[in-house]
Amino acid sequence: MTDDEVAAAQARALELAAEVEALAAKVRDFHDSIPVSPQEAVMLLGEEDMDVATALRSTTECVLVDRLQPAAVELKKWAAYKPPAKARNET
Repeated sequence: MTDDEVAAAQARALELAAEVEALAAKVRDFHDSIPVSPQEAVMLLGEEDMDVATALRSTTECVLVDRLQPAAVELKKWAAYKPPAKARNET
């Protein structure tokens, strides 16, 4: 990739990170809007079957922590990446 192509790709990665963060905020708002079941603790321990509310709350938490937050972090990391001076001179 040329320096210009790298810069464009990194700029787009930063834009995508912002979009992922915006989606994460929407998922967090959705999560927070779901009422907590009085039986949530025992459902999460597997002692009772989950109801829809508990399953959705659990799923959205996993989506945020396991997928969206790491995606935003990685996109921002690579958007800011600058190769060592030696590697830049060789390309």
